[in-house]
Amino acid sequence: MQNLITNYILHLADNSLILGQQNSAWTGHGPILEQDIALSNISLDLIGQARYLYQHAANLLNEADEKKVHTEDSLAYFRTDREYKNLLIVEQDNGDWGKTVLRQFLYSSFQNCQYRKLLDSSDAQLKAIAEKSLKEIAYHLRWSSEWVIRLGDGTEESHARMNLALADLWRFTGEFFIPSSYEDNLSLFFPCYDPQSLKEEWEDYAIKVLDEATLYTAANKKMMEETFMLKGGKEGKHTEKLGYILAEMQYLQRTYPETEW
Repeated sequence: MQNLITNYILHLADNSLILGQQNSAWTGHGPILEQDIALSNISLDLIGQARYLYQHAANLLNEADEKKVHTEDSLAYFRTDREYKNLLIVEQDNGDWGKTVLRQFLYSSFQNCQYRKLLDSSDAQLKAIAEKSLKEIAYHLRWSSEWVIRLGDGTEESHARMNLALADLWRFTGEFFIPSSYEDNLSLFFPCYDPQSLKEEWEDYAIKVLDEATLYTAANKKMMEETFMLKGGKEGKHTEKLGYILAEMQYLQRTYPETEW
C-alpha cells in the first residue's frame, strides 16, 4: 500500500515539475512583459508544488528503506524517463502562445478537481500541500481561462490557431480519468477516490470556457467525441519529448553529481 501512495505522490510531483519546466521556456519571450511575468510566476508555483511533493515522497521512501537516501533532488534529477509518471499532456511542446495557454487551461481545470479531492486524504502532509496549492491553482485557472477566451474569440488568426491547438491537445485529456495501476486501490487511502469521478465536473467547466471562446463548434464537438485518447504517461510510457526535457533539465546534476551551489 505504501508503494501505491508513493507512486501517486510522484505522479503529482512529476506533473507539476514537467509543466513548470515547459512553461519556464517562455521567460523573456512572452508577448507582453506583464504576461511573461505571469507565466513565469505560474512556473514557480508549479515547481514549488513539485518540491513539496518530492520532499514528501522522499520521506516515505526513506522510511520504507533506510539503506538508500532519497531527496527531492534525487527524485527530480536522477530518475529516467521511464520512471517519470507525469501525464502526457504536460510534456507536449509549447508551440505558440495559444497552445501554451490552452495546455495550462486543460491541465489546471483538471488539477483543480483533483486537488480538491485530495483535501479528503487521510495523509495530513498531502492534504496540507493540496490546500496550499489550490490557492495557486485558482489563479492559474483564472489566468489561462481568460487567455483561452481572449484568443478563441479574438481575431481570425488567433481563433484558427486555438482550433489547431485544441485538435492537438484534446487527445491527451482522456488520460486524466484513466486509472493507473497505483490508482486502482487508492480508495483505501483516499475516501471515494476514483479519477473517473472527476470527468463530469472537469468536462462541464472546460466546455463552458471553450464555448465562450467560440471553440465549441459542431466540428470541434464531433472531433472531441471521436478522438482516440492517448495514455501511458502515468505508467512511464512517454512521448520522445520527455527525453529532451529531462536531458536539458538534468544535465548539470548528472554531469556534476553532488555539486553544491
